[in-house]
Amino acid sequence: MGDAAEMQSPKEEMVACVRALEDALLPCLPARELQAIDRSPHPSHQIDVERHARDFMDAAKKLQLHFLGLQRDDQPTNAEQLRKEIAVMEEELNIKTEIIKKHERLIQGWKKELKDQLNKQNNELEKV
Repeated sequence: MGDAAEMQSPKEEMVACVRALEDALLPCLPARELQAIDRSPHPSHQIDVERHARDFMDAAKKLQLHFLGLQRDDQPTNAEQLRKEIAVMEEELNIKTEIIKKHERLIQGWKKELKDQLNKQNNELEKV
């Protein structure tokens, strides 16, 4: 059950980052309103725009860091990469060892057949 929570954690984290980005972005969306605020003599309006822009940048930074973290998680470490390569090499070695054993058995069989034929021919020659 703990595994399921861990698997959902990155997704929940991403959703939270997207929501924060959305919340910060939504007040900035109407361009006419922004233009009116820029021309407004009231300093509080300008502070609101700056606060929304700062919130947006903070949320964007968190989202960017989250995606970078996910990207790093997907890339295997050097040790993991080496383990995979070693496992592949070991598998190849096992396959080739089996092939060698099979060929050795075949050669032993051929040697026995040749020895039997030689003995048979020697027996025939001795009879003559």
